[in-house]
Amino acid sequence: MNTLYPIRTFSLQRKAWILLLFCIIFFESCALFFQHVMNLAPCVMCIYERIAMLSIGIAAIIGAIAPQNGFFRWVGLAGWGIGAIKGLTLALQHVEFQLHPSPFHTCDIFVTLPNWVPLNKWMPWMFKAYGDCSDIVWQFLSLSMPQWLVVVFAANLVALAIVIIAQFSRKPNTLR
Repeated sequence: MNTLYPIRTFSLQRKAWILLLFCIIFFESCALFFQHVMNLAPCVMCIYERIAMLSIGIAAIIGAIAPQNGFFRWVGLAGWGIGAIKGLTLALQHVEFQLHPSPFHTCDIFVTLPNWVPLNKWMPWMFKAYGDCSDIVWQFLSLSMPQWLVVVFAANLVALAIVIIAQFSRKPNTLR
């Protein structure tokens, strides 16, 4: 377990959390590029996946506030986990819609958000859905966008698991 100590040390630094935030900004920028430059219409599931990705970004900001403080670090880790699990669940469901389209198994017609945070009304350029969840409109290396999101969210969970395990590592004994 001492081999994970450098990861624990890194998680105590603000740059680790900023790195996570930059990764999220990159993925959100890709989504907006696909939407506004390539003119690929986001569906309801795409919007929910964006929100899950944004929640990881918010968790990164929380962790970056005071990474040496256990409270902020663990709230950031918990938020990261919740966002990644929710995102993975949504992406898997989206893949199911694409691989097995059915009139009896479809996504919502409209984005459903709480009244206190109607993101689709505040920022329709980012959160308005007008695509079909079962359409495969883009592929890279034979994987559709939701399949890539499965990879991204699963990778987040693997990285998170390593960082959480590293939290319990101790500084290696240098006297041998």
